Amino acid sequence: MDKQATLGFILIFVVLLAWMWLNAPEPQKPVEPTVATQLADSAKPAPKPQAPAKAEIQPITSSELFGKYFTDRAEGRERIVTVETDQFRAEFTSKGGLVKSWKMKEYKTWDGHPVELVNSPKGDLTLLFTTADGKVLNTRDLYFDVRAASNAVVLTDNFEFELIFSLPSAGGGRVEKVIRLKNGEYGFTTDVRMVNMQTTLAGFEYQVVWEHGIRYAEHRTDDESQFAAGYAYSGAELTEIDAAAFDEKAQKELAGNIDWVATRNKYFGVALIPAQIKSEGAYLEGTRRAAANQGVVESYAVALKMPFKGGADESTPVRVFLGPLQHNILKSYENGLEQVMSLGWAWLIRPISEYILLPLFMGIQYLIPNWGLVIIIFSIIIKIALHPLTKSSMNSMQRMQKLQPLMEEIRAKYKDDPQKMNSAVMNLYKEYGVNPMGGCLPILLQLPIMYALYSVFRGAIELRQAEFVAWITDLSVPDVMVTLPFTLPLFNITDISGIALLMGITMFVQQKMTVKDPRQKAMIWMMPIMMTLLFNSFPSGLNLYYAVFNVLSIAQQAFVNKSHSDEPLRKVEQKKSRGGIFKFAKDMPRLKK
Repeated sequence: MDKQATLGFILIFVVLLAWMWLNAPEPQKPVEPTVATQLADSAKPAPKPQAPAKAEIQPITSSELFGKYFTDRAEGRERIVTVETDQFRAEFTSKGGLVKSWKMKEYKTWDGHPVELVNSPKGDLTLLFTTADGKVLNTRDLYFDVRAASNAVVLTDNFEFELIFSLPSAGGGRVEKVIRLKNGEYGFTTDVRMVNMQTTLAGFEYQVVWEHGIRYAEHRTDDESQFAAGYAYSGAELTEIDAAAFDEKAQKELAGNIDWVATRNKYFGVALIPAQIKSEGAYLEGTRRAAANQGVVESYAVALKMPFKGGADESTPVRVFLGPLQHNILKSYENGLEQVMSLGWAWLIRPISEYILLPLFMGIQYLIPNWGLVIIIFSIIIKIALHPLTKSSMNSMQRMQKLQPLMEEIRAKYKDDPQKMNSAVMNLYKEYGVNPMGGCLPILLQLPIMYALYSVFRGAIELRQAEFVAWITDLSVPDVMVTLPFTLPLFNITDISGIALLMGITMFVQQKMTVKDPRQKAMIWMMPIMMTLLFNSFPSGLNLYYAVFNVLSIAQQAFVNKSHSDEPLRKVEQKKSRGGIFKFAKDMPRLKK
């Protein structure tokens, strides 16, 4: 391996290291006592004299909270309606007219329970509006009437089910939420109806709100929080908020027609999509807090601002998506909802992930159900596709190795004159037709593919909990072959990945075959060690890809070495100077004489 190829590998390592550092989760903020707590603790040894009795603080009444229009709905009897389809088991409650539970039947949490997407024990999907008596009302604490054929429904085939929540107003009107569910879909449609609410509602809008984000489902909350965010999509432009600081709200308010708002965790999401009636804006809010075991939890509220024109009967349909972030499902909504998927930088990496890698993965998986085998076959396909680049790189390195004796002579001859040494080396390259960047450039050109693969392997739900062989039970996370009794400094490693170790071994073999310069012998073991430590925290699917890719590269390198072993070093014929205007310009000094 020549200096340029070595420089290329070092550059790749530095870029990867910087990238991982930028995307690493923030360290947990230590919980410090507040000033009030400190003052209270310091006051304990010397209790203060008993203060005079004060008047009791009167509790806030229902009429003060809900005003004259909905006070009688502050109490009631909760009724829960359960709807089960092939995809989920949902519970709807009359208290607030909310989605109380949404359990995915096809997906399990890291510890084997059904994935629950609703993050609030009371439920979610509420309405927010201002009444004519000046109360800002959240309907989550009010009791709705329920009209449903049954309290427990199982939908099969293409069956549909309708559930109606009704909230009467003392002013004579009512607010209705008509829920329509259909088997085979992730989510439902809710029609928000305002019937004779002209004198009850103040202003010309109300909000449809998902308040508490999505419940986490993976083992490491710090990793899942790297994907959590709130989104609004309008005019083919994605607006995102990310709560980066602990205990501080990230907020964003938008005006105008909004195509959808959404929030997500690593693999699942919820989206509110206005249908038929255009929204008038959106509101996003997110918080970040520390959790147990150095964990991090983020929660996002998203809201659509819907118009109210003061009519006697106005209906606003909103589609609600609650399900897996699977590209073909999100794409089927035909409104850019797939933009919530983390597939890399939009201007370079995402097109490779979305339009090349994912379709290729899905095509192979359609024929082969085991995702480990899919990755192996995918590695072979990519190796064949990159064969011209890697072959050029290997051939260039072979010629560079054969030039080493001549380069050593030049270095010895001009050891005291670096300028002449560099000039002589460049002339040598030109004389033998060797491009010093030939071994480095093909490696750098593969970087976008590597970043795209990283995004796909890390965020594709198809690889979630996908087993391969032996200890490799989830190709979307690092595999753990051995757990150390200590932590490796700098890299903060306690678990050793077997696939990353295999990748490091194959890289060592490849380095051994290519590095011939005695001054670069350290690279034989240094680069494999560094890359193994770096890739140890990468998804096992990505490491499997690179391990297989390296094995194929070793076979290719062995073939190139054998085919070029007896090939003599030849000088290339230098191109003659061109005629025409170039020849005329060259002869100008002689003509002037």
